[in-house]
Amino acid sequence: MVLSMTGFGKTTCEVGSKKITIEIKSLNSKQLDLFSRVPNAYKEKELELRNIVSQRLERGKIEFGIYVESINGETATQINEALVENYYAQIKSMSAKLGVAEPTDWMPLLLRMPEVMKTEIQEVDEEDWQQVKAAFERAVQSLVEFRTREGESLAAVFEEKIGNIRALLGTIDPFEKERVEKIKQRIMDNLSEIKSVEYDKNRFEQEMIYYIEKLDVNEEKNRLRQHLTYFEETMKAEGNSGKKLGFIAQEIGREINTLGSKSNHSEMQKIVVKMKDELEQIKEQVLNVL
Repeated sequence: MVLSMTGFGKTTCEVGSKKITIEIKSLNSKQLDLFSRVPNAYKEKELELRNIVSQRLERGKIEFGIYVESINGETATQINEALVENYYAQIKSMSAKLGVAEPTDWMPLLLRMPEVMKTEIQEVDEEDWQQVKAAFERAVQSLVEFRTREGESLAAVFEEKIGNIRALLGTIDPFEKERVEKIKQRIMDNLSEIKSVEYDKNRFEQEMIYYIEKLDVNEEKNRLRQHLTYFEETMKAEGNSGKKLGFIAQEIGREINTLGSKSNHSEMQKIVVKMKDELEQIKEQVLNVL
């Protein structure tokens, strides 16, 4: 089945006096590119979270974050008042010593000084961690469901475009027969205009057959039909099909290009251009398939 690489998941939970919000999003990528934002308290659990993501999501540019809010207004970040007072005294003393004017706005300057803001790293007990982990897995599941819905939309697009190419392929037949007759007639007309040249009619017929066989596109048409069917079968098969669908699309493109180079007929070439347009839209969307 078709799954999109694009997705988003979000969950929240309350652990003690804290509200935990977990967000995870995914975009298309050739491999797994993983980025994380977790508070210091959960740093030691980051590897476990990454393993969950890599096992469930497999591929894509994935970013997840854990955000902690205090329900009762408390915060783990505090101002080191003693250090602020020390910096204030040192700056005043240095200003007097050097004869330099003191700052007019003290607070922004003092709050930017090193280690003025101190954060107490709180350890997470196992019970709290299990709640956060469960919420994280729910966020990942939410993203998987998002990918599934997006995949259904992509599958509908592919079915439409594959159907369009198949229908266009069916419109080639009348022009193909007409093309052969026109080529024969054009060669005969050109020969009839050359009065002084004699030729072996049997040999001419043999060369004509050989020439027309080189322009025959039945093999290309049959292979193209097979590729279109294979594309549809791969879409419905279990497992991630993005890369495989990309390879099949390349094969479809080769057969369409060969049809165009051998067509030697303006209407057939117009049909080939329309096929290429449909295929290009398939290729663009295949990049989003897991």
